[in-house]
Amino acid sequence: MKETFKRSFNDIFSGLDKKSLKISLLGVGSELRADDSAGLVVAQNLIDKCRSDKCGLNDRLQVIYGETAPENFTSDIKRFSPTHLIVVDAAEMGLESGSLKIIKKEEIKGVTFSTHVLPLSVMIDYLSNSFNFETIVIGVEPKDMEFGNEVSKEVKKTVDMVSEVIFNFVKGLV
Repeated sequence: MKETFKRSFNDIFSGLDKKSLKISLLGVGSELRADDSAGLVVAQNLIDKCRSDKCGLNDRLQVIYGETAPENFTSDIKRFSPTHLIVVDAAEMGLESGSLKIIKKEEIKGVTFSTHVLPLSVMIDYLSNSFNFETIVIGVEPKDMEFGNEVSKEVKKTVDMVSEVIFNFVKGLV
């Protein structure tokens, strides 16, 4: 799964001038609901990795811990003016627990993102009207969305891998 995701992720950026890339990563979910925190774990992993190993945080990478109301961070995203917005969230897609999928902007409305105040598609459409950027949504299939439980081992393994791939990509930009 790692090599397939890495290849798909890198393909999104192939042919682009890597010197001009600016990436906002928006981790979405509820840390109180087990696997729903998938996006938040990726965001926190990247924040932690960038503290200890320069990766362009603040210049080339903006990481936002968006929780259940990512729309509250639209002004931060607009101010950063990224070339790419990466949204990571738990998504019920009917796949095996811990599976992931890069979801196209047009497909967002057909995927269940359960704990948001405002649908992701509305927030992304709002931002799209403000400036030009590419959207990448990474959905991780949850196993357990119960209140108070820990992240399942299947989802933890996936989000750690996603964090590593994104970190290594961004680190290569600086």
